[in-house]
Amino acid sequence: MQTPSLELKGSSFTLSVLHIKHQDLEKVAQELDSKLAIAPQFFLGAPLVVNLSAITNGDYSLAGLKDLLVSRQLVIVGITAAPSAIAAQAKDLGLAIIKSGKQSDNQPQLPKTTKIVKQNVRSGQQIYAKNGDLIVIGAVGNGAEVIADGSIHIYGSLRGKAMAGASGDKNAVIIAKSLDAELVSIAGQYWLTENLTEHSTTQSGCIRLDGDSLSVEPLAL
Repeated sequence: MQTPSLELKGSSFTLSVLHIKHQDLEKVAQELDSKLAIAPQFFLGAPLVVNLSAITNGDYSLAGLKDLLVSRQLVIVGITAAPSAIAAQAKDLGLAIIKSGKQSDNQPQLPKTTKIVKQNVRSGQQIYAKNGDLIVIGAVGNGAEVIADGSIHIYGSLRGKAMAGASGDKNAVIIAKSLDAELVSIAGQYWLTENLTEHSTTQSGCIRLDGDSLSVEPLAL
């Protein structure tokens, strides 16, 4: 019996959803560049579904938006929640039209794995714990990035960037023995050094989401 040359199977993949909330592409470009500057290597080549529910103008240039994202090395795989006129543009551009799933009040499932790093993370290094928590037994230096779909635990000083809940888990936390970070982020909400200094006087702390804002509380170590 001849072996088939292809096989079609159902599967599921995690895709990031980019919500476009302004029709001015120049303004979108400025804000996008600001976001990408936070962790450029993490977003390079990232497949995106673009949510256009906030765009009501049927003359909106989807081709212009696609060119903008491609120029930043992002990849549009499809659009969702778009007016019919924009959906027609998507077909001409070869983009999929993806129906939004039912909204759920439940938070994303808890991480399934834990990645443990027993070393200092140095400038220029990036460590990503996909679908799980990240534990760093060591320091995260200036210019280093640690990213996790779940929570991040650092048993040392955090001086670089830490991004927890990268796939949208709002229950994720960042815990560090010493907080002096360039940036901390949970589910897309972030603080820079000056924000962290403004909201915290503690050396060791736990950063979590409180509604749509970050908060930090001291640890009893």
